[in-house]
Amino acid sequence: MTSPIIDSHHHFWDPASGGDYGWLSGPFEPLNRIFEPADLRPSLEKNGITGTVLVQTWNDLGETWDFIKTAGETDFVAGVLGWVDLTDDKLAQTLADLQASPYGKWLVGVRHLIQTESDPNWLLRPDVKKGLGAVAEAGLVYDLVPNLPQLPSCISTVEAFPDTRFVLDHISKPEIRNNGFEEWAGLIRKFRGQRDHVWCKLSGMVTEANWQTWTSDDLKPYVHEVLEVFGTDRCMFGTDWPVCLVAASYDRVVEVLQECIKDLTDAERRKIFGLNAIEAYRLPGFQERAA
Repeated sequence: MTSPIIDSHHHFWDPASGGDYGWLSGPFEPLNRIFEPADLRPSLEKNGITGTVLVQTWNDLGETWDFIKTAGETDFVAGVLGWVDLTDDKLAQTLADLQASPYGKWLVGVRHLIQTESDPNWLLRPDVKKGLGAVAEAGLVYDLVPNLPQLPSCISTVEAFPDTRFVLDHISKPEIRNNGFEEWAGLIRKFRGQRDHVWCKLSGMVTEANWQTWTSDDLKPYVHEVLEVFGTDRCMFGTDWPVCLVAASYDRVVEVLQECIKDLTDAERRKIFGLNAIEAYRLPGFQERAA
C-alpha cells in the first residue's frame, strides 16, 4: 500500500467575502482573488497528494463553520484548522457545537493569528490559557503561528500544557532573506525538551526567503535544524498554498523539501510527508490506513 502524502497546511479564500484580507495588496496583490478546491486539485493530483489540512485565514468563527462544511464536501480535505475565540467564556460550548454538527469530525484543531496581536505575550494571558485548556479538553490540536517576537510565549505555553498537542507553523517564520538563522535557532532549540507533544511544519519557508533568488541551499540549514530539534517523528510537510505562489509554484515547494531531506531514510521521509500529520491531527479516515 502506498504511504499517504498529506499537505498539512493550505488555505482557501474569497476576498469579496468580507474577511480580513487587506494584506492581499502590494507584493501579495497577485493573490487577491478566489482560491477554491478546483484551483488546488490539479497540483494535488500531479504530486500524488492524498489529503490536506485546510487552515483558517482570519479570526472569524463563521469561516470555521464554512471550512468544516467544505471539508465534508471536498474529497481531499482531510481536516480543518479553524478559529475560535480563546477568550470567550462560552468557548467549551462553541467547540461542542462545532464537533456535534454534521461536519464536526473534520475539525481537528484551532489556531489564532498571534503575530497580529500587539502583545507578544498574548498567549500567556489568563483568559487565553483558560481557552487553551478548553481546546485540549475537546481533544483538538492547537497550532502556533508566531513570528520571532511571539516565539518565547509559545515555548512557555507548550511547557505549561504538557498534555496538549501543539503544532508550530512555518518553523516560526525565521527571516531567511536576512540571514536570521542564529537568533531563530537559539529560540527553536528550546523546543527540544517538548517534542513529545509538539510537532513542527516544514512549511512557509519560501516566502520568508528572497522571493526572486532563493535556492534550496538557503532553506537547508533551517530544515536540518528543525529536524535536529524535533526529530523526524515530529516534522511534517506543508505548502502554505496559495501564499507560497508569490515565491514558488506548488510543485517547486514539494520538490525543494524533497531535496532538503533526500538523505533521510524512506521511512523517515514517509513520516514527514504524511504519517506525522495523520498522527498529530488524528485525521479522520487516515489513522487506520497509516497503521
